[in-house]
Amino acid sequence: MRNKYAVIIICIVALVIIEKENNIISRVSDKLTLRRTPQTEPPVPYNASSALVVMDDNSSYPEDMYAENGIQAGRKHILLMATTRTGSSFVGEFFNQQGGNMFYLFEPLWHVERMLSIGSSGTNASTSVWVYRDVLQHLFLCNFSMLERFISPPPQDHVTPALFRRESSKALCEEQVCSPVVKVVFERYHCKTRRCGPLNLTLASEVCLGKQHRVIKTVRVRQLDTLRSLVEDPRLDIKLIQLVRDPRAILASRMVAFASKYQNWKSWAVNGDVPIEDEEVKRLEGNCNNIRISAELGLSQPKWLKNRYMLVRYEDIARYPMQKAAEMYNFTGIPMTTQARDWILKNTHASTEASGVYSTQKNSSEQVEKWRLSIPFKLAQVVQKVCGPTMKLFGYRFVDSEQTLLNRSFSLLEEKLFI
Repeated sequence: MRNKYAVIIICIVALVIIEKENNIISRVSDKLTLRRTPQTEPPVPYNASSALVVMDDNSSYPEDMYAENGIQAGRKHILLMATTRTGSSFVGEFFNQQGGNMFYLFEPLWHVERMLSIGSSGTNASTSVWVYRDVLQHLFLCNFSMLERFISPPPQDHVTPALFRRESSKALCEEQVCSPVVKVVFERYHCKTRRCGPLNLTLASEVCLGKQHRVIKTVRVRQLDTLRSLVEDPRLDIKLIQLVRDPRAILASRMVAFASKYQNWKSWAVNGDVPIEDEEVKRLEGNCNNIRISAELGLSQPKWLKNRYMLVRYEDIARYPMQKAAEMYNFTGIPMTTQARDWILKNTHASTEASGVYSTQKNSSEQVEKWRLSIPFKLAQVVQKVCGPTMKLFGYRFVDSEQTLLNRSFSLLEEKLFI
């Protein structure tokens, strides 16, 4: 009988201990996960069966707590469009450093491109453009629910340690978004300004809604015409800034930054003629054509883009950073703050050591035509051949000899205004 009572007592004590542990775990979980989440179900990861819904050009999404009935007075939504190695990270900082009224996102479409590539053995350009557009629409409305479908591993209760380059957004590292650190969770792109745990996307949405202006930087949108419905959304006041750069400089920079992907180009430079019909050369030509076609559309100022499109050359920003920053701010209708101005002054006169491949610090005047010393003349000729119309539109001069290419006293930049 005594043994029977002893067993009962032990079981009761064990239940009490388990209950206390559950309460402790619950309290820790409450700190990590905001209970008043707008979505009651977990995000559905992207898969082929859902593609038909997501990728439909005419698809629409139900209104939710994030949807705004109209444009808040003075609120601006800015999309900075570029391609890789055009200085877009550097230029994006012009807005990221604006201060407390700015919600800036760095390359959120990275997740979308990655997931679509995995799901279809390569991104299908004809369909991905519509997904990009719709994700951008959600993000400009501070709704992360669609983006969550493309984040891997999938967020748990809208909390993720996997958001690409989180630390490049000052707003995502503010105190209001900073959840407790979880020692067992690794976050590659963790905040540098303060110690934070995994990103709570519900908190991020709330902070976004409280900001006056929203800016998204992306190198994954190259066809301006696909953004028409986004620009015409009555809930948004969209301004588009297209950043371009000399395609010869882009190639030279990519051969350094993405060396493993440009082995063929290095081999052609050393061993012989470049095969113009090669897939990589055709891809370069296609990219140049997309950029040019978008710019021609933007500069033609159709009704839906009237006063909503601006073309900026990286070379002009590098030469006149403060002037061009002021022009971009004037175009967007966002006041430039002292904080942004100070950052630009400080970071456009960086030391050589600070001006790395991925750095947002640049000694601007030295960076403009530095590429001329690294690209072989043979490759410069190829770029001029396949990207000629694009170079002419943007005012980039051709070189006809290696001597001219290396002569930095001969400018390859025409003085040109884009209105």
